[in-house]
Amino acid sequence: MKTKLLWIQGLACNGNAHSFLNYPQMAQFLEDFTFVHHPIIDSPFTLEEIVSDYHPTDILLIEGAIAEGFTRGGEEIISVIKRYAPYVKKIVTIGSCATFGGVFKNSPYPDGGGFLFHEEQKRERFASYADKVVSISGCPIHPDLLATTLYMLKEQIDPPLDAFHRPKEFFAYTVHNGCTRNEYFEYKVDNHRFGEKEGCMFYDHGCQAPFTHGSCNKILWNEVNSKTRAGQPCMGCTEPHFPRQNLFVTKKNMGIPQYLPFDVPKRAYLTLSGVTKAFKISRLEKRLFDV
Repeated sequence: MKTKLLWIQGLACNGNAHSFLNYPQMAQFLEDFTFVHHPIIDSPFTLEEIVSDYHPTDILLIEGAIAEGFTRGGEEIISVIKRYAPYVKKIVTIGSCATFGGVFKNSPYPDGGGFLFHEEQKRERFASYADKVVSISGCPIHPDLLATTLYMLKEQIDPPLDAFHRPKEFFAYTVHNGCTRNEYFEYKVDNHRFGEKEGCMFYDHGCQAPFTHGSCNKILWNEVNSKTRAGQPCMGCTEPHFPRQNLFVTKKNMGIPQYLPFDVPKRAYLTLSGVTKAFKISRLEKRLFDV
């Protein structure tokens, strides 16, 4: 039997809905699931029909930040969620806006935030549904992460979750894990320009991979690439405080990055930096290949 999904949007840019269309096994997915409503994919009920009356569904998918006064289809989004949340088996927040507030934390709506969290702070409005919630943060979400999570829920498998209700299967790692630039990071070899394959972007270009939870370098985008592999720094889009200012700049104090990798004491970092800087590895100073 197909699992019924209802995809609704709060304050959103539609980015996650579009990203999900890149799921490579979409044809099979639509054989196993059916959308009661989706903002892009053909579905049996319009938005107006969804918000005006209850339609049975198994999993409620929420994209976008939640705020009082924001409406969809002529109905306040909070009322729509309250109509469906008590009856669904699971609630999945899709993207960093639905999970933490994301770019809409500073919207004209004064209380805009995530379903359960405003950044790291818990919100009370929907706290009674916390046991149902699984969160997939990201801007946008990786389609494979969402699809795999939905298949787990379809099979009544409850994935282990972190403190923000994200599946540990995908968010127990940092984006730094699996990065092809790790050797450059270890020996403090900087990257000089975006798009280059050589060098680490942590030291000058604001890469947040060492303190961002995600599987971007383990489960590749479009099955071939990631931001760091393409020569762009990680922007930390899965984390509660995304987005920050000056995304492509590494803040430093006396030449030391202000933010260090998780659980690395500053004294240990300084010691290690001094040792590794003493190495001069000519291989890492050269271009991998000339174009």
